[in-house]
Amino acid sequence: MKIAILPGDGIGKEIVAEAVKVLHALELPFEGETALVGGAAYEAHGHPLPESTLALAKQSDAILFGAVGDWKYDQLERSLRPEQAILGLRKALGLFANLRPAICHAPLVGASSLKPELIAGLDLLIIRELTGDIYFGQPRGRRIASDGHFPGSEEAFDTMRYSRPEIERIAHVAFQAARKRGKKVTSVDKANVLETFQFWKDVVTDVGREYPDVALDHMYVDNAAMQLVKAPKKFDVVVTGNMFGDILSDEAAMLTGSIGMLPSASLNASNQGLYEPSHGSAPDIAGQGIANPLATIMSAAMMLRFSLNQAEAADRIEAAVARVLEQGLRTPDIHSEGTTRVGTAEMGDAVVKALRA
Repeated sequence: MKIAILPGDGIGKEIVAEAVKVLHALELPFEGETALVGGAAYEAHGHPLPESTLALAKQSDAILFGAVGDWKYDQLERSLRPEQAILGLRKALGLFANLRPAICHAPLVGASSLKPELIAGLDLLIIRELTGDIYFGQPRGRRIASDGHFPGSEEAFDTMRYSRPEIERIAHVAFQAARKRGKKVTSVDKANVLETFQFWKDVVTDVGREYPDVALDHMYVDNAAMQLVKAPKKFDVVVTGNMFGDILSDEAAMLTGSIGMLPSASLNASNQGLYEPSHGSAPDIAGQGIANPLATIMSAAMMLRFSLNQAEAADRIEAAVARVLEQGLRTPDIHSEGTTRVGTAEMGDAVVKALRA
């Protein structure tokens, strides 16, 4: 098993180090190779995704990714900003399906900003299409407007677009995932306003007919955002486009108590995947040893399950994380009265200890 290890920027190095520590504790035969990505790669090579890093990613069975970005790079032209590394990897590897589970562990019910009765037992999965939509649609850019409300003025534009095959393949991922869970898919769109998402709704409905054992409902994105904080346990599998999925999955993260608890997987058609926490590089706390590594550690568990065919090892990591939380250990983002505050490395050590117990 070959794993490309791409720590990135900010807290990326700290949290990835703990995930690698946990992987080594499993004593599985894997080869891990580390490379620069994001701002760190720009500093060394003049580009956030150097050819050598991309080549390593393509040659690997899976990629363990930290986080990229720093405010100091905001003035760079867009193609050189650290965030372009993750977009480039998604495009080059065809990583079209983003899986973000939002699970509220029982010991963290009090860490959520919602009432305990709303999130106790929460277990939902957001599946976000990752390579289409307005993030990748062409044409895009700036120009002088020839029409509209202010002709002759400067304007910017992006193009929202989806093809039938793009929608079909992400819909199949959602329905197949639902078959292993609660057998319910909620497709989130904005069909009442956007032609793109009327098409999305039509195609998802067509695919749904192939899964008569799975219930399908449709929900406008604004209502979905409201329902996630009003009645989150009504959802099982949520499938949506790139932009809506980006926003809703971050909202769902806070239901669990902290975005530091949300892992993610981005898969292609061959189940080669990129695994990363859903949070960013947090440059304001980088180097302080206080970042929560659990999302990255659980992303490593997803990597074992989806790309490396090591489901038992994935189960062991997830059980170890649950055990550590039951013991009352907390990084600052999930710390509360009556629990024990620990740092990044201490949390990683605790998971390793729980694995070996």
